[in-house]
Amino acid sequence: MSRYALKPGTAWAQTRARALAAAPEAFREDRVLNLHGGIWVPDGRPAPATSPVDGRSILGPPLLDLADARAAVGQAVDQHRDWRHTPLPERRARVGAALDELTEHRELLALLLVWEIGKPWRTALADVDRCLDGVRWYVERIEDMLDGRSPLPGPVSNIASWNYPMSVLLHAMLVQVLAGNAAVAKTPTDGGTACLTLACAIGLRHGLPLTLLSGSGSLLSPALVSDDRLGCVSFVGGRGTGSRVAAALAATRQRHVLEQEGLNCWGVWEFSDWPLLAAQAARAFEYGKQRCTAYPRYVVQRELFDDFLAAYLPAVRSVSFGHPLAVADPADPLPELSFGPLINDAKAKELADTFADAVARGGIPLHRGKLSEGRFLPGQDTSAYLPPMALLSPPPSSPLHHYEPFGPVDTVVLVDTEAELMAAMNASNGALTASLACDDATTAARLARQLQAFKVGLNAPRSRGDREEPFGGRGASWHGAFVGGELLVQAVTEGPPGERLYGNFADYALYPPS
Repeated sequence: MSRYALKPGTAWAQTRARALAAAPEAFREDRVLNLHGGIWVPDGRPAPATSPVDGRSILGPPLLDLADARAAVGQAVDQHRDWRHTPLPERRARVGAALDELTEHRELLALLLVWEIGKPWRTALADVDRCLDGVRWYVERIEDMLDGRSPLPGPVSNIASWNYPMSVLLHAMLVQVLAGNAAVAKTPTDGGTACLTLACAIGLRHGLPLTLLSGSGSLLSPALVSDDRLGCVSFVGGRGTGSRVAAALAATRQRHVLEQEGLNCWGVWEFSDWPLLAAQAARAFEYGKQRCTAYPRYVVQRELFDDFLAAYLPAVRSVSFGHPLAVADPADPLPELSFGPLINDAKAKELADTFADAVARGGIPLHRGKLSEGRFLPGQDTSAYLPPMALLSPPPSSPLHHYEPFGPVDTVVLVDTEAELMAAMNASNGALTASLACDDATTAARLARQLQAFKVGLNAPRSRGDREEPFGGRGASWHGAFVGGELLVQAVTEGPPGERLYGNFADYALYPPS
């Protein structure tokens, strides 16, 4: 029998009540509202939603139809016309005041993320803090970044995946507003509705021109992607949806930022510091590898495989997972877990089935964790949880051979030559990050130049980055303008005539100095 119980004060009912009390204008007892035209509106059809943490019902997104979404975009266009002429000192003051109030609700925002998308407590707090600290960095430096630049002719439309509602989606919206644009966002259908609703309610109180809508991405695409009144479309998500967004934008010259997934690889070549790699392999399971810069593939020199396995297997067995709010004693702090549930039970089943199918097709299981090793409450629903797994030599017919699993599943590929190493690490035609474990810095630097990844780490992982660090992708992992640091501001403003932004575009690719 489990010895764990829910941490007092963290129950969903209490969390929902705190959200309602913090922003009564944006919530009802049984639903959240959409934000457009500067007011919260009880339109749309509330969709059912369940928490991946334990399968309980939670507040779902209020789904709009296309006509209502088009009207909301029209209202955002009107807001944009006014806001773009608001003096920069006033914009800075309003965004700064919103950040101050968001900071007061930091722990509530994080707790909503725990229940809505299953983030462990430390990871949820980090998502909130990266947003707040990152936007403050822009508030302090925005004057120089906007020198010689002006807002876009229309609002920025944001469509992002569910995994980082604060540090990716809200962060981008607040910087877009700071730069003089109105910001429109679609709530991720799979989670984050209540967290984003609370955050946008606070932003609206300080006069920020934010629009937050819910609905099917494919249904609302004509309003949120193809509307020629938009100044820019910003998308973060998978290649399937991203390719459809790219196709919709192909015939236009509209500004766009399309961040898509790639198979980020960690190459191991002429390497010997196994304690270092073991520590990195364990940390790589943070948030169940449900992030765009996760490393789900190791490409290992065959003659090093025995040493790699001796370091890797204890590391993967040390990974902790389970209910993010389960404690052994009411006075205990919330647990330090590597990850909690996946985003939903369907994703957990899909990955488990994909792993089993890959084994049936000839892949070799290196590690298969068990749910019994997790940290759970008595009798709780565990259908959205997947223990860590690892597979050697994923068969070419398996999705695990070419695609990012977006879950706690590693694959290992063995190679004999540098040419094979490069081919295996470039298997997905472009990636956001890659890393090389190699003793010789000269060899590592030479190999790094051949990798189709925007960022390459040498004996260290790379991440999306914060503040001044640019971020983009190579190949099919990115279309449009790059972001990060001053590039994010440039992506959502207009510069001198004929300006060529850093990015991957249909007619050119331009990369910042690395």
